[in-house]
Amino acid sequence: MSHHRAIATVFAVHGAIAGTVSTRIPWIQDHLSLDPRTLGLALLCPPIGAFIGMPMAGRLAYRFGTRAATRALLAAWCVVLALPALAPSPAWLFAVFFLSGVGAGMSDITMNAHAVVLERRLGRSIMSGLHGMWAVGSLAAGGVGTLAAQAGVDARIHLGVAAAVLLVLHGLAGRGLLRDGDPGVTPQDAPAPRRFALPSRAILPLGLVGFCAVFAEGASANWAAVYLTHVTDAGPGVAAAGYTVLMLCMAGTRLMGDRVIRLLGPVTAVRAGGVVAVIGGLTVVTARVPALGMAGFALIGLGVAVVMPLVMAAAGNTGTNASEGVTGVATITYMSGMIAPPITGWLAGSLSYPAAFTMITCVVAVMTLLARVVRPSGVASAQPAGDGSLVGSRD
Repeated sequence: MSHHRAIATVFAVHGAIAGTVSTRIPWIQDHLSLDPRTLGLALLCPPIGAFIGMPMAGRLAYRFGTRAATRALLAAWCVVLALPALAPSPAWLFAVFFLSGVGAGMSDITMNAHAVVLERRLGRSIMSGLHGMWAVGSLAAGGVGTLAAQAGVDARIHLGVAAAVLLVLHGLAGRGLLRDGDPGVTPQDAPAPRRFALPSRAILPLGLVGFCAVFAEGASANWAAVYLTHVTDAGPGVAAAGYTVLMLCMAGTRLMGDRVIRLLGPVTAVRAGGVVAVIGGLTVVTARVPALGMAGFALIGLGVAVVMPLVMAAAGNTGTNASEGVTGVATITYMSGMIAPPITGWLAGSLSYPAAFTMITCVVAVMTLLARVVRPSGVASAQPAGDGSLVGSRD
């Protein structure tokens, strides 16, 4: 298995774990007789675990290498996947979800850092396609989970089998990752990252661009169906399709995004995506029929799709340690994904749904204006490409 296919499979496995868990939340709620408030507290545990774990991932990757760290952390998360359905009480569920968040967040950092190193070695953009594979894995696992739930399969069996299959798949893919001793993978003169790496000042501009993109993505994903229902009078099926269209547009664009990035360069790609997302936001705000609203959400998905992969790549090439840069950006964007849905809901309740998405459109416009910060750094441009040439620093 080539290095590229191996890391693509790792991204798909990571997405599949997330997609599998999300489909069985209703079963877990019924099994433990959880009221909505208790379930809400349980679902808060994964992001808390990720926030605590992610800043420590850079140090772990530095000590053991991104290959070893990714293999160990993602294997651990595969095992944890089987545990939520086995939790005997809410307290145990809180603990399991917290561990799940730690595994998800830390493995997210190390696999993105590994992807940055591979992208640098190949001399071409691959990050967008890798994030597209994450979405493919999540959608595929979500589809399997939906079928399992519809067929009445016990979640303990479903999650256990899924964990075993994904663990084997990850184990096979892990063998194809770049070895940590290979030249350029772990620079010998690179300083050790901080034990708890919060975002540095150099990372903040990139973090802001990522914050804007993830804010628009998170708000749209959580509120698309509600918006279409209350503003355009869409029926339940059509409203639910708004979310599906948004996610399919994002996944498809990310899978093809590397070609666009190679053609336009990262700065122009972010600017063009921002313009498309702004047009999508304006379309959503003015939509009063379902078709127009769905078109607007599709444009938002198309516009923001390649931004986060580009931000991750740029962050990984900032400074001498890829994992520390990725950690800084991920911490900021993870926070954005958490606060976007409640802020959108608060604005919608206080003002209106169109007013809330007017704010989201303004956030995307800020991302467009800051696009230049994703310009490749000297670190990326100084590495030999796969064919022996040098990676260019094209905008």
